[in-house]
Amino acid sequence: MKHLRQLFNLPAWSIAVKLSVALLSVAIAPMGLASYYNLQQSLKEAQSSEYRKLELLAASNAGRLDQLLVDIQNVAAQISTDRNIIEFLAATPQRQKTFRSSIQENLDNIFSSSREYDAIYLLDKEGRCVVSTNPAFVGQNYNFRQYFQQAIRGRPYTSGILVGQTTQRPGLHLSTPIRANSGEVLGVAVVKIRAEKIWALVESLQVGASGRAFLVDQHGVIISHRDRSFLYRSLASLPPQVLQQIVADRRYGLDRIDSLNLPELATAMVGAKETGHATYRSLHDKTLQTIGFAPLEVQPWVLGVTKPQDQFAAPLDRLIWENTRSVLVVGAIAAGIAIVLARNISKPICLLTNSARALEQNNFDPQTLAVVSRSQDDMGQLVRVFLNMAGEVKARETKLKQRVKELNIEIDEAKKARQVAEVTDTEYFQQLQQKAQKIKSRVETNGETETDYFQQLQQKIQALKGRGEERQGEQGKQVINHSQQTNNQ
Repeated sequence: MKHLRQLFNLPAWSIAVKLSVALLSVAIAPMGLASYYNLQQSLKEAQSSEYRKLELLAASNAGRLDQLLVDIQNVAAQISTDRNIIEFLAATPQRQKTFRSSIQENLDNIFSSSREYDAIYLLDKEGRCVVSTNPAFVGQNYNFRQYFQQAIRGRPYTSGILVGQTTQRPGLHLSTPIRANSGEVLGVAVVKIRAEKIWALVESLQVGASGRAFLVDQHGVIISHRDRSFLYRSLASLPPQVLQQIVADRRYGLDRIDSLNLPELATAMVGAKETGHATYRSLHDKTLQTIGFAPLEVQPWVLGVTKPQDQFAAPLDRLIWENTRSVLVVGAIAAGIAIVLARNISKPICLLTNSARALEQNNFDPQTLAVVSRSQDDMGQLVRVFLNMAGEVKARETKLKQRVKELNIEIDEAKKARQVAEVTDTEYFQQLQQKAQKIKSRVETNGETETDYFQQLQQKIQALKGRGEERQGEQGKQVINHSQQTNNQ
């Protein structure tokens, strides 16, 4: 707990730790901000690049579909301008019998030139099939089909994917009006492409392990998808009038069009005029999907290329990891350099601190700072100033001790003098001194020797010993107590 409190007590940190944190902050903070900014910009660029890739894939395949439709439309236009076919449709029914075999052979030759054709046939003004590469078509009336209705009005037309009434096979119908030299529309030439050809072109686009492509028409109905369960289902609920038109036209051979309930995807794709991208959740596993889409030029269709968000985010995750790893590596190098620099800078300071503590405890050794003192920088100068200061402190301490010793001697002498003065100034000592003077003068008068005098004095002392001992003891105690009080003061 104590160490934890010290950890959060910033002023208590050591100089090495403070320097390390400061150097790391100065080194890593700008680098971290710059790395974060660069990472965000890189992520935006990478994200835009991934979106752009999906859009380009969709645009590329949409271009291939456009080219296929244009080529087939050119074939239909070539058929509609064939002189024999024009004469055939302009002839009476009796004369048509003489042209039929050559017309049939001509259509068969065109049909056999490509495996993508499902049928090539001619319709008269009423929409009845008069010649076809598929005999089952002959005699059938297709005036309810929009491709006939548009072409008989003099406009080339390309249908959506239709489920054939005769063959029950889905296909794409390209129709062109057949005109007489006068400009009158005599009939319609129709080239039907197998839906499998369209599907193959769409499904040939591979986007990773789980990515896929699909095609929607102008109403948002899926007309090509690898998962056939999605065919002829709309991205969002269709308006009632559109739904009625599709059912009445028997476009897909269904009585109803179910919705996938993907309104956000329908909003982005249906009727799109340029490439774009969007995100939505998968119907199967509810995973987030990213889609790039591109519209076709010759048809109001939109081709979408979808990719799971986890695959889409994989390059971004790698970019984040690489950036993080770079920051960690550079941060580790910066941390090592910061620690080394902090230790080199704080080492002389620590030595000075320890030396000051040793100087305080009177066990300072100048040799501990010898190496640092030889440095020519500011720290070396500071150490030399400290050594000079330590020497002066030591000299002053020595002088102070000598002066204290001298003062102690003077004080002792003063105390002794004061104690002697206290003894000699007592009344008892004065009486003794007077008696000594009297005795000395009497001895000198009587001519007695000092020896005789002291013998007599000793006898008197012995006689007076018992009587004066108590009095002398009391007087001595008074002198001693008075001397102690004086010393204490």
